[in-house]
Amino acid sequence: MSQAPHSTLNAETLCQISEDILALARKQGASAAEAAASTGKGLSVTVRLGEVESIEYNQDKGMGVTVYLGQSKGSASTSDFSRKAIAETVEAALTIARHTAADPFSGLADPALFAREFPDLDLYHPWSIDADTAADLARRCEAAARDSDPRIHNSEGGSLGSSEGISVYANSLGFVGQRQSSRHSLSCSVIAEDLQGGMQRDYWYDVARDAAALDSPESIGKTAAERALRRLDARKIPTTKAPVIFENQVASSILGHLASAISGGSLYRQSSFLVDSLGKTLFPEHIRIYEEPLRQRGLGSASFDAEGVATRNRDIIAAGVLQGYILDSYSGRKLNMPTTGNAGGVHNLTLEPGSHSLQEMIREMGRGLLVTELIGFGINMVTGDYSRGAAGFWVENGEIQYPVEEITIAGSLQAMFKGLQMVGNDLLTHGNTGCASILIDEMMIAGE
Repeated sequence: MSQAPHSTLNAETLCQISEDILALARKQGASAAEAAASTGKGLSVTVRLGEVESIEYNQDKGMGVTVYLGQSKGSASTSDFSRKAIAETVEAALTIARHTAADPFSGLADPALFAREFPDLDLYHPWSIDADTAADLARRCEAAARDSDPRIHNSEGGSLGSSEGISVYANSLGFVGQRQSSRHSLSCSVIAEDLQGGMQRDYWYDVARDAAALDSPESIGKTAAERALRRLDARKIPTTKAPVIFENQVASSILGHLASAISGGSLYRQSSFLVDSLGKTLFPEHIRIYEEPLRQRGLGSASFDAEGVATRNRDIIAAGVLQGYILDSYSGRKLNMPTTGNAGGVHNLTLEPGSHSLQEMIREMGRGLLVTELIGFGINMVTGDYSRGAAGFWVENGEIQYPVEEITIAGSLQAMFKGLQMVGNDLLTHGNTGCASILIDEMMIAGE
């Protein structure tokens, strides 16, 4: 083990810490082991009504170890990188493994699948911004919203966040990989009030690896104000069945439900409505959903997953047909299938955009509901039943008529997938998933 204390937490030091952990685990009898170490720092500033409300700095570090005694597994973690703490953490993991029943499906990933190439995905763009400058940007964002219309009568604030970090994963089969990344965001949330005293809240934000790629504070603030203002004078509607458009920022939740339903844990536990669906038609033929982990500057990009397995660009849905599940090594073994490189989650899961604008989709729908907000979580992943509170706009004759609220939309995910008639061209990527607005042929809308 290294004799010098681990003081400077750069990638080289984190690699050394991981190697120290693995060496200790082997020395104490582990048949296999894996270690992860990370460090990060960030700044978050919130301004409300022009005044600084909060400033938060964070500087975090942590490491975790998983050891195997045969096929008995134990894990432990710590935020203390001293030699003594590392030794105690390894011993804690071994103690857990000694008291854990053997699991024939546990173990490290197949070394033949480990990443061998580590392309530069352009994920690291540190931002040397101080609290005063951050507060000024957040203040400009909020001011743009408040100054845009006298009906913007209150604010929940403008916020700026900036973070960067390094992480290392290593295992006893010889894999060592490191990532360095950054993430920056700017947001604004405001409250609009009409002449009758009715109030509506809405927000907008942007997020990027490189701060230079963020939308301007003024653009974000004005968009937040516009979204709040358009919701004023909302009303209820009678219960009906009608087509539904999910605006891009809420449409990504549908991708999330698909990912959950085809994830290994749900499948081997038989707790998904898509068990045994590989090769089956789930969507119309024009639908393609793909994973693109090697995308430059992608918010979900990575050349290897949390087990060191190489990631690859692949279709999840092609011509409406399910091409593959979302598996790590454990769930893959449970299902007698290879891992798909998804230990830790999906990587830039994207619904391929279409050619129609949102306005064209509204005209095509003719009559129905445009959903801009979803509330609650009434999803049964075993049956696929879907029911969520919603707000948005009622459409007649291909035009928005008025905002609506206090409604519930319901159906089944199976029918929603099959009824996905149209995908917009307004692709929005604010995280690990990217989606444009989507039109679903019919749902139950519960109102008055």
